[in-house]
Amino acid sequence: MRRVMTNISPATGGNSMTGEKQYDVIIVGGGNAALTAALASANEGAKTLMVEKAPEYLRGGNSYFTGGLFRFAYEGLEDILGVLDEMSEEEQAGVDVGSYNQAAFYSDIMRVTEGLSDPQLIQTLVGQSYPTMKWMKDEGVPWILAYGRQAFRHEGILRFWGGLIVEAVGAGKGLSDSLFEIVAKRGVDVRYETKATTLRTDNQGRIVGLTVKDSSGFQDLDSDSVILACGGFEANPEMRTRYLGPGWELAKVRGTQFNTGDGIRMALDIGAQSFGHWSGCHAVAWDLNAPPTGDRNVADLFQKHSYPFGLIVNVEGNRFVDEGADFRNYTYAKYGREILFQPQRAAFQIFDQKTKHLLRDEYSVAQVSMAESNTIEGLAEGLDIDKDQLVKTIAEFNGAVQEGEFNPTVLDGKHTEGIEPPKSNWAVPIDEPPYLGYAVTCGITFTFGGLKI
Repeated sequence: MRRVMTNISPATGGNSMTGEKQYDVIIVGGGNAALTAALASANEGAKTLMVEKAPEYLRGGNSYFTGGLFRFAYEGLEDILGVLDEMSEEEQAGVDVGSYNQAAFYSDIMRVTEGLSDPQLIQTLVGQSYPTMKWMKDEGVPWILAYGRQAFRHEGILRFWGGLIVEAVGAGKGLSDSLFEIVAKRGVDVRYETKATTLRTDNQGRIVGLTVKDSSGFQDLDSDSVILACGGFEANPEMRTRYLGPGWELAKVRGTQFNTGDGIRMALDIGAQSFGHWSGCHAVAWDLNAPPTGDRNVADLFQKHSYPFGLIVNVEGNRFVDEGADFRNYTYAKYGREILFQPQRAAFQIFDQKTKHLLRDEYSVAQVSMAESNTIEGLAEGLDIDKDQLVKTIAEFNGAVQEGEFNPTVLDGKHTEGIEPPKSNWAVPIDEPPYLGYAVTCGITFTFGGLKI
């Protein structure tokens, strides 16, 4: 669930049981959606309160754990320069950012969601994406090009790909810290360790405030509007099992432990309409030995997103997805689900020296579950994979690779033939040791079920 504002007429006779002062707007949550809503509210002169369930030292929602990358529509480098603080002429000459217009953005969303997204909402998202980036920059959020995540050097030029090329300085932590500093300067109040429990309504069904619970007990807060920006139910094992299905209670949570579906539950309790893909979620390849919920020091570096340039196998040594079906931007969010339902909820990404230089920074962190060997047999032993089957799988794959130019910056069409599943792009033989293997499981990011806007 993203920002959802309930607009109402000013409440009369708020009847606050604790004498809490009246707020024009109360926002539930502490991530990017909540912070930008608070900023917009304060800029309009509204007396604004943020209610954050986490303690201050764990604030930031899922946003804190992200890489801070933002997708938006742009026509070319001139638009990108309008978002960045500065970029020298030399830097400009050394990059190719391409373009990612509104039609491409809209098409990508509809393609990856199989046409199930709400067209009106998507038009708003796409149309306002660039103005929102400019607004955030003007409000004080600094942006940089995502060199380490979204660009490869090809023919002497750093070529960006996939329409996702700008990130917040300092990644998710930097984004969160910047926005908290900005809203504090705008006079926004923040109450930490405060859980929203009930949307309060009058006898006509209008929302007139919020009931919260903190260390002192329950309190009623009056407000003219309430914004729910407190995420989905990804950190709630019971709700994951109920809506996503058996096995999902065992998935690791990539981000905050505090997104347990409170906002959705409160809204449904007063008759809001449910909407979205309730049995679906965003889930990725996540380090096999990562903790149950997000680590604020490692953040998103437990993810393993360079699989398009290698192979993915299960503990039985078998492939089960097309690693090169598309740019990883468009496949990584669904491959986590595939991994969850493999034996032992585990998978292994295999690379050789030809593509080692393409591995993202997350493959080099100290907290990584990996093995290295000069032989496939040794790699299998190090990762506890069926040795004979892994040798067979890689031999069959190598024999199926077709001729063609390997180019990581485009869908190069370098594919396999005669094996299932195929590899549609970036297929190169795994034959140059030492071989590298990384153990992953499923990490859930957020859920797709929410409220009708």
